[in-house]
Amino acid sequence: MSGPGRRPGPAGTYADEYAEVLASALRGPARARARLVAEVRDGLAETVAAYAAEGLPRDLAVRRAVREFGTVAEVAPSCQRELTVAQVRHTARAVTLATPLLTACWYLFLATGHGGQLPLAARLLAFPLAGFAAVAALLAAAVLAATGPLARRLPTPHRLPGATAWAGTTAGVCLGVSALTLAVSSPLSGNWPVVALAGALAAVLHTVVASSARACRDCARA
Repeated sequence: MSGPGRRPGPAGTYADEYAEVLASALRGPARARARLVAEVRDGLAETVAAYAAEGLPRDLAVRRAVREFGTVAEVAPSCQRELTVAQVRHTARAVTLATPLLTACWYLFLATGHGGQLPLAARLLAFPLAGFAAVAALLAAAVLAATGPLARRLPTPHRLPGATAWAGTTAGVCLGVSALTLAVSSPLSGNWPVVALAGALAAVLHTVVASSARACRDCARA
């Protein structure tokens, strides 16, 4: 088997098998996981090939390479920590970008007069939704700062993935309720196309944030 990032022959074959087992044990952003697994696979294949080039039998070359690299069970925890930080940042970015749009949307409706066309229940619901979303956005911004380049030399707080997942879940619920509220209220609004468009935007953002928060919870449990 050959191709970009793969090594043909016995060394590459074993490295591919090792990489498949490692990939199945990891949780995190797909691109980051694929890149990390590819780096491990290529490094292992090169090490096996180097030992084989010294004249060692294939099985012995593989055993020495694995002893140097570590088994999947030994390598997976450090890889998972890196992927967890990547997922935490991914979720925090999604929340930080999505929730200000939600808050701005509700503010524009309420401040420019469009909100007066919405039912009273929808207008009353806007304030707690915007408030919860703002808190989640502030927490997400703090997470980005805590995991940024300046903090890479410091250990990641143990509870940070769970807190980020909580912020993402909160933002996702706010976006979902907002989408439903705006969709139900749009026929009752005099400017229903704008309200319907805002509801559609909230629904899209809800999908993005909720899926990222779910992945962050998986990483926190891994």
